[in-house]
Amino acid sequence: MRHETLDASRLFRLKLNQNGGNPMKPATLLMITATVLAGMSPANAQQTERDMSMMSGGLLLPRMDAIAGRKLFASKGCVVCHSVNGVGGEDAAALDAEFMELPMNPFDFVARMWLGAPAMIEAQQNELGEQIVFTGEELANIIAFVHDSEEQRLFSKDDVPKQIAEMMEHMGAEGDAHSK
Repeated sequence: MRHETLDASRLFRLKLNQNGGNPMKPATLLMITATVLAGMSPANAQQTERDMSMMSGGLLLPRMDAIAGRKLFASKGCVVCHSVNGVGGEDAAALDAEFMELPMNPFDFVARMWLGAPAMIEAQQNELGEQIVFTGEELANIIAFVHDSEEQRLFSKDDVPKQIAEMMEHMGAEGDAHSK
């Protein structure tokens, strides 16, 4: 199997040509974006084959790992604004699995995130000092976590890295001072 590095513009032109010049459906574009973000280079070709599922048309989907997602939810800083299992911020929607619609198309979840992207990016820059960057695999893992009630039961304050916990404590103290 031959692997090559594909950039987003090349994938878009390739898919556009395959569709006779017709624009792609949003779900197809999201799938292609996830594939590009996952990194399709020769250096990680073996890992890619192990961790992704091949779909028709040569598209690869990352394996969705709720355990890895639990760790990423805390370490990437999602927990600063969102809560799971009563742990986390209150500035954004709680992401407890019990409130998620099932079955869930992960691309619908991403589409809803996309609608809130400007506000989330602004909050990330204000609270974390920078925008959070995800690979396609990381995003797939976080989506798996927020839809897995069993894995969420294991989520606790102990999962939150010290640096993120200290930031949350500082933000809480600032919020308390402003409300007085």
